[in-house]
Parts: sequence; structure tokens; C-alpha cells
Amino acid sequence: MINGERVIKLTQKVIAYNSENPPGNELELAKFIEKDMRSLGLDVKIVTYAKNRPNIIATYRGTLPRAQAAKEALLLTPHFDTVPIGQGWKFKPLGGEIVGGKLYGRGSTDDKGNLASCMEVMRSLVEDKVRLRKDVIMAATVDEETGSHQGILPLLDKKVLKPGFALVMDSNEFDAIIAQKGLMHSRIQIFGKKAHGAYNWLGVNAIEIAARVIGKLKNLKFSYKKHPLLHGPTMNIGVIKGGDKVNMVCDFCEFALDTRYPPGMNPDFILKTIKKIIASETKNFKVVIDDWQLPYEINPNHPGVKLWVDVSKKHGAKATIKGSEGATVITFFKKHGIPAFATGFGAHKTAHTNDEYIYVKSLVKGTKVLEEYIKAYDQL
Repeated sequence: MINGERVIKLTQKVIAYNSENPPGNELELAKFIEKDMRSLGLDVKIVTYAKNRPNIIATYRGTLPRAQAAKEALLLTPHFDTVPIGQGWKFKPLGGEIVGGKLYGRGSTDDKGNLASCMEVMRSLVEDKVRLRKDVIMAATVDEETGSHQGILPLLDKKVLKPGFALVMDSNEFDAIIAQKGLMHSRIQIFGKKAHGAYNWLGVNAIEIAARVIGKLKNLKFSYKKHPLLHGPTMNIGVIKGGDKVNMVCDFCEFALDTRYPPGMNPDFILKTIKKIIASETKNFKVVIDDWQLPYEINPNHPGVKLWVDVSKKHGAKATIKGSEGATVITFFKKHGIPAFATGFGAHKTAHTNDEYIYVKSLVKGTKVLEEYIKAYDQL
């Protein structure tokens, strides 16, 4: 049985560990998670892709034949790194203080409340000796805040995790995130020719070329099919740099472009269009792709999604079907053919903010919903 007081105290305990990323300070909390899961007699694996940054994978084994129980496994995956604490907090960022029904601390919403919820569910299943047919896997991962390159991404790519269905435990107020935009992060490099600023006609100014390219990109209108849960495609210029001195013609300028696009759009066509616009201003350029994530969506009528909505409703919580304009790790499951959606019990609009908090009531209720969902999913 879920112990509400215990999950609250566990959340306070994991908040007390500083696991800021950057720099990737997850080791001590990882040791705590490992010890806690091993104390339950679970099958626990430590998988590390960067020094002192271990991912913790705990499995509650089902009663089906071993291969089938693993193939049909339900994965719960929270992350336990946080963004940096920063300055200007009213409450202690690692204090886990409870005031007015809110539990404060860095990571309370993103994502340590959800981590504690998953850990409490695993403990409750063991204590109650629940007999499930399918495996339940909790993969607590590192590096989510800087791209998951040491966490869920290689765990999937190297087939360490091969569940039948996945809940990414990294969302708010029971929402079911079933659609997500694709993401392309690129750096546009423009090459010009140096000259004295007083004789600028002898040079080729890369900054001026970049400015014209940026203007054309911002005026670009893509044709696309409207998605019921997402806005249309967007472009944002996040960084720009170039030039050496005010009286020199700049021979190099680079700007970083964040492109987001809904499911149904062709990413190769988007990139081709971007290159065509740059080429209309200069032939001397390079496009460097730093990150490229495909869009994702799962049918809202998928049994796993519908079940979440139904179980939440039974407990008096409204699980709203939503899309994500930003990037979450659900997109990484797509290329492996693993159906997934994101959910969780954080508080809306508090992640990454000063005085981040989670509602105690949502944390306790959510943990009970999660356990009932696991039991119900096992019968699908």
C-alpha cells in the first residue's frame, strides 16, 4: 500500500542531494537510489556511460515466462539530474520545506517528486507481494537536462532497455503528453573576407550576410497540416557571434538556429529550404547540425493512454491529453518502436524556476494512481 507520509519524506530526502547538471553531479544521489532499490530485493543494474554518472535500473519481475515478461515490460523512467540552483531563492533550494501544501526545492517538480513516486511504487509492490505477469522496470537516469547523451538515449540505443510500453515520468499534474514537435538545432556559419573598415568595399562582411539570411528565415512560411495539440513550426535565433574589431570587415559570422516542427512535416525538406535561403545570399557557408530529434505522437486511443486517463479520473484527477512544444525524451522511443507517453505530478510552470515546488496532494495522489495503473496495465 502506498504510504503518503513516506513518499513525502522520500521526496525531501532526494531533494537534499545536489544533482545539478551541468556539471553532472548525480553520483551521490545515484548511490542512494541504488541502495534503496537493492534493499527491496529487486534486480538492480548500474549502467554508466560517463564517469561518476550512473543510471539505476531496478526490475520487479513478472510471473510470465522470463522472455515474455521482459518483452511486455512496463517501463517507468524519471531522471534525477536537475538544472543549476541559481540565485534568488526565498526557500532553501535543497531544503524540501513544506509551506501551504507546497513542497519546495530544486527538482521538486523536475523531476525528483516523480522519482520518489516511482521509488515508493516499487517499494509498495514488494511489500504487498503483488503478483504481476509482466516486468515493471524503473530506470532512474542521468543527464536529461543536457540532452540525455549519458542517460536514456544510450540505454535505448544499446538495447539495455527494451520494454513493451513506457511512461516517461517527467510531466505535470497528471497530464498525458502524447505528441511532441521535432527539433533541429543547427549553427549557420557564414564566411566572408577581411578588409579595413574604412575600405569596406574591399571585403565581404559576414555579419551583414548573416543579417539578411536571418531576416529571410524569420519571414519563411512553411506549409503544414495543423496538429490538434501543437502549434505550427517555429524558428528562433538563440546565439550569434562574429567579428574581431569595429574597424574591420568581419570575415566570419555564426548564428544558432532552433527549429521546431510538428508531426507530418519532412525534416529533410526543412533543412533543404534553410540551405536554399542561405545560398540566395552567399555560396560560402556551412550548416552544422548539433541536435536532431524527430517529432513524436501516439494515438490518444492507445490502450495504455486511455487507461491512464481512466485511472486518474477514478482518483479524482483530470489527466489532460496534451502535446509538447519542447523536447522531452519520449521522442527517443520512436525509432525503437516502443510506444510511450509522458506524465507525472509536478506543478505547472515551476520547473527550472526559483522556489520550484510540487503540490503535496498531487504527489501523494499521483503515486496511488501510478500503482493502480501498473496493476491495471498488467491485465491488458
